[in-house]
Amino acid sequence: MAVQFNPNIHSPNPAIPAALQSPLLQESKTPSFTDKILESLNKVNDQQNQANLSILDLMAGKQQDINTVVAEVAKADMSFKLLVGVRNKLVEAYKETMRMQV
Repeated sequence: MAVQFNPNIHSPNPAIPAALQSPLLQESKTPSFTDKILESLNKVNDQQNQANLSILDLMAGKQQDINTVVAEVAKADMSFKLLVGVRNKLVEAYKETMRMQV
């Protein structure tokens, strides 16, 4: 017999109160670590593609402002360097975890 202190709270399994259910069974509203990493990768990729398009437009004569092209290339370069730095930190953390003795 399940005792519910608040009748407004409903759990998926009526035999188990919502407060005692596993958080893994409840839907997560926050994006996962994988989603965040993929989102960051896509942003860096988009910036790289935009920088490449700006270079091609400058070479084709469609764009005359070289400062804009240089700014986009620099932004894409900084994003890529940050991505590589994060990757290196993750690899180092993984290696450190693997060296731990159980």
